[in-house]
Amino acid sequence: MTSMLATQADRVMALGEWEERWQEDRIGFHQPHVNKMLENNIDKVLAGRTGVRFFFPLCGKAVDMKWLADMGHSVVGVEISEKAIKQFFAENNMTYSEEPVPALPGANVYKSSERNISLYQCDLYKFSSSIEGQFGAIWDRGSLVAINPRDREKYAALIMSLMAKDCRYLLDTLLYNPELYQGPPFLVPDEQVASLFGNSCDRELLQSHDALTDRQRGWGLDYLTENVHLITPKSI
Repeated sequence: MTSMLATQADRVMALGEWEERWQEDRIGFHQPHVNKMLENNIDKVLAGRTGVRFFFPLCGKAVDMKWLADMGHSVVGVEISEKAIKQFFAENNMTYSEEPVPALPGANVYKSSERNISLYQCDLYKFSSSIEGQFGAIWDRGSLVAINPRDREKYAALIMSLMAKDCRYLLDTLLYNPELYQGPPFLVPDEQVASLFGNSCDRELLQSHDALTDRQRGWGLDYLTENVHLITPKSI
């Protein structure tokens, strides 16, 4: 695992580069439909609960947020791109309010008028449980695989600090040969998921499937496996 990770260890994407991608519509990572992995595993995430508070790290304009809100759940997302947030509301025909966040200088929160959705435009690492409390569920598709590899321990610590005792964290990761593509999205082996979360959380691999499409073949990849993990706090 170490040698595989070493290939991408020093790869860094600045926040400004992500904002540029949104400005230039280079957002091949955005999916215009509800993610199949979320749909397939939603019952495991909800575990019979209603009105669950979901956290979406690096949410972009994911349609999954409206899908969950329409089912009666509440959603809090964090995203650096103002354009992504405004597009989310516009494309879903939702009105919203915009206000500054006193605890986060320079940050704004955009709140849906019709649904229980609040999207924070800020640096993810500045966000904390002091802003919105803890969450009953987290959907991480395109977040852990997008952050700079050197920041993964800091990221995992933030995610775990946002998990309520009954939190069910659905994590989507990718496996491929990092010699063939520098990322993002980055390689996150199952062993690293275990090392990041295993001390304080239980882990279950829910699904693993071949996700190679022509888009990834264009990156030079010869295989791409998508894994979905369910991570839950260990009961004390």
